[in-house]
Amino acid sequence: MTEQTYCDRLVQDTPFLMGHGRLTEQQLDKIILQLNRYCPQILSNKDAEKFRNPKVSLRVRLCDLLGHLQHRGESHCQEFYRALYLHARPLHGSLPSRRALQNSDDTDLDSGTVSRALSDRGPVAFLACLGLAAGLALLVYCCPPDPKVLPGARRVLGFSPLIVDRHVSHFLLAFLTDDPGGL
Repeated sequence: MTEQTYCDRLVQDTPFLMGHGRLTEQQLDKIILQLNRYCPQILSNKDAEKFRNPKVSLRVRLCDLLGHLQHRGESHCQEFYRALYLHARPLHGSLPSRRALQNSDDTDLDSGTVSRALSDRGPVAFLACLGLAAGLALLVYCCPPDPKVLPGARRVLGFSPLIVDRHVSHFLLAFLTDDPGGL
């Protein structure tokens, strides 16, 4: 899935934000002041006064602000979402673009739960695997370094460091040497 830009999200969320009663006048004023005071490159004082004009209806001011931000670019739209999150958190959480992002994240998580359910075998399986690993380690440790005893084991262990983590590899390489005192 392609990543949605903030401008795309703002286009998607505009009808929702324009809905009756979604954003109060106080919240819009706080957002405008946030964009003007903390990010003056986004809204100049003149723009802020225009968008805060109480003689113009809230819906028209919001529509003008969203259009202004969409034309200004990605960073401006991102700052709008940051201000919306700070001053109208419940509204920010219910935006259509947020719900779409959460739904796409949920589908990714659902595929992970299937694999977790398949690998959940319980403590007995864990103890069996641990016992097998400990037994193999004990066998390798206690075997004499005679090449006639386990001729194939040295070849297998010789390629193991390619697969095993680098912290374990020096122990396996020490097994391949004829001197067992190298550890």
